[in-house]
Amino acid sequence: MSSTSKELVLGGARSGKSSYAERLATESRKPVTYIATSQAFDDEMAQRIQIHKSQRPAEWKVVEEPYELSKVLIEHSREDNCILVDCLTLWLSNCLFGQDLKQWQEIKTEFLQTLETLPGQVLMVSNEVGCGVVPMGEVSRRFVDEAGWLHQAIAAQVEKVTLVTAGLPMKLKG
Repeated sequence: MSSTSKELVLGGARSGKSSYAERLATESRKPVTYIATSQAFDDEMAQRIQIHKSQRPAEWKVVEEPYELSKVLIEHSREDNCILVDCLTLWLSNCLFGQDLKQWQEIKTEFLQTLETLPGQVLMVSNEVGCGVVPMGEVSRRFVDEAGWLHQAIAAQVEKVTLVTAGLPMKLKG
């Protein structure tokens, strides 16, 4: 793997996408910075976060950031490290429905521009939500649309895209 590489890892809920990305980060043999975008608004989500925390190697640096993803990527990305972002769809939800005053299109543009300039290895995990039926509600449709457009934009500029289903990685690009 080159010293600078970017990969988008997609999959459905419980597909094995996070485990796959974590394995890639470990196999990089580089210092890993794990950027967690989730927030525990209820007990069930807090439990999910705990499970993820317990599965991560203790030596990984963890940065919890639900909104300012571009900022923390710039702060922590180095030529000799591996950044693992888990996950982009939670970050999207935070930005679309959170208290942030910036508009999503501005945030997305800033992220895509930042992604182009980052040194080192960057692994991004995201939920593929466009394989089901079209959601009935306007808010749900907007989320699915924005996630799909975000994934397409990232996939166009990164070297690798992998879809994980039933724990099996399928290379889509690279």
